[in-house]
Amino acid sequence: MRIRPCIDLRGGKVVQIVGGTLRDAGSDGDSGSGDTAVVNFATERPAAAYARRYRRDGLPGGHVIALGPGNEEAALSALRAFPGGMHFGGGVTPENARAYLDAGASHVIVTSYVMREGRVDADRLARMTRSVGPSRLVLDLSCRRREDGQYYVVTDRWQRFTDVPVDAATLDRLAAHCDEFLVHAADVEGKRQGVDLALVRLLADGSPIPITYAGGVRSLEDVEAVREQGAGRVDLTVGSALSLFGGSLPYRDLVGWQRRLTRGG
Repeated sequence: MRIRPCIDLRGGKVVQIVGGTLRDAGSDGDSGSGDTAVVNFATERPAAAYARRYRRDGLPGGHVIALGPGNEEAALSALRAFPGGMHFGGGVTPENARAYLDAGASHVIVTSYVMREGRVDADRLARMTRSVGPSRLVLDLSCRRREDGQYYVVTDRWQRFTDVPVDAATLDRLAAHCDEFLVHAADVEGKRQGVDLALVRLLADGSPIPITYAGGVRSLEDVEAVREQGAGRVDLTVGSALSLFGGSLPYRDLVGWQRRLTRGG
């Protein structure tokens, strides 16, 4: 199990938001401009500074996520600060993916581009795979739970349910087209109220390739619970709870936990 660091960007600034609250203004009767979200944290500290810290602390494989427009400069600066060390997601298409890879991203992350009308668009998935190669593609299967207890992929800033279940069959089918999966548990993301361990177990049992879970971590006890329930097969992203983002979990403690695990201690 590896800790996968994150840099979430909104309007060019590093932020942490509550999952599922980011939406275009004008929806649900909002007549404002831009977008709206419940923000846990925002800073003027540049994205590249976070990337350099992750590089220094030996935490590769994390992700830079652009939450809407106005983030390109900040994203590219972060990728250049940690060459080959981070993935990039947020509006990625076959036409623009190469720019992020050339800037230093090891992988690009896609969701909405390959989802149309509530299903996986096979033609778009093939186009994306041809553009970057499966070894540099991460599929984001961030999900929410419906009343039937089944998890389904959500798109459009986690507001729209697709008909794509997150289960062993889906993971096995899509694994041939990508190198990794990224799954945010959108119902608990950013709330610091605990991890969705049922989802962690599902991911551990069902994914034949590396997979990263994000959402709900409050403490090192939660980190350890993911390791145990995921049988060491599910990597983890910690966001709002981390001291780097105004939370109570010291970043140095998380780095120390990873180093102890790597040493086998």
